[in-house]
Amino acid sequence: MAVQDILTAQRLSAFKRLELIARGVVEGFITGMHDSPFKGFAVEFAEHREYVAGDDLKHLDWKLYAKLDRYYIKQYEEDTEVRAHIVLDTSGSMGYSSDVYTKLDYGRFIAAIFSYIFLQQNDSIGIVTCDSKMNNYLPPRSTPSHYQQIINTLDHVAPGNDTGLGNVLHSLANLIKRRALIIIISDFFDSPEDLARALSHFSHKRHEVIVCQVLDRKEIDFPFRDLTQFECLESTLKIMVDPLRIKEEYNKQFAEHQRQLRKTCHRLRIDFFQIFTDEPFERTLAAYLSKRVKR
Repeated sequence: MAVQDILTAQRLSAFKRLELIARGVVEGFITGMHDSPFKGFAVEFAEHREYVAGDDLKHLDWKLYAKLDRYYIKQYEEDTEVRAHIVLDTSGSMGYSSDVYTKLDYGRFIAAIFSYIFLQQNDSIGIVTCDSKMNNYLPPRSTPSHYQQIINTLDHVAPGNDTGLGNVLHSLANLIKRRALIIIISDFFDSPEDLARALSHFSHKRHEVIVCQVLDRKEIDFPFRDLTQFECLESTLKIMVDPLRIKEEYNKQFAEHQRQLRKTCHRLRIDFFQIFTDEPFERTLAAYLSKRVKR
């Protein structure tokens, strides 16, 4: 059965186990890839050797030349094992849904798929779930039993407290000692300044970061027309509003938030892609991973 048949919204709702979803997606589009989407991730300095004619000058160590007045080439070796951490935002806003699935549902699916991919490649994967703090932390491992631990964790997450993603990312950056790949799955409804500082912290420590923003289509379109009661998912606040009176200002502020998030990712050379809960997530992931392979 084709992955497109397995993962229609109707059939997806019949699945009770996340690992079946992940396996179906991965076998649908990863199996045919000749290269890993994460191949060549970790390249570490190994040693120096003396320069010989014909060596690529971009590998010259100019600091060592300044000290010794001799030319030396930096040599590197590739660390073939990827160490990755998935950060899944479980704050209250991730519980929003205007249709079948919440943003957190999609976040769980995506986290399970990435976990399956890494473990199929014998790479190490860990997971963090968080709202205003870290709620679960599983360090990276590459064993089959670890995958079941991840699935069990994802099966039991629920929307929680206020968003505090920036602070959580700072804590994680301090916690991770070795260079790693960080995959952040969130709606990123946090202060753009806090997010920028936290993402810069990862870049400063030479981690590679992938940002996956999960959104509900109505958060983009704001199609509400009648008098509507809006409820805050991260507090007890409820407010009755005429949507037509606030639509322009809402769209303006939402667009500015998106612009700042994209600008930060571009400046820090962070991969950024969006997934909407009214679209088949496997297609968006397939397009993103295919692009990584080609790059």
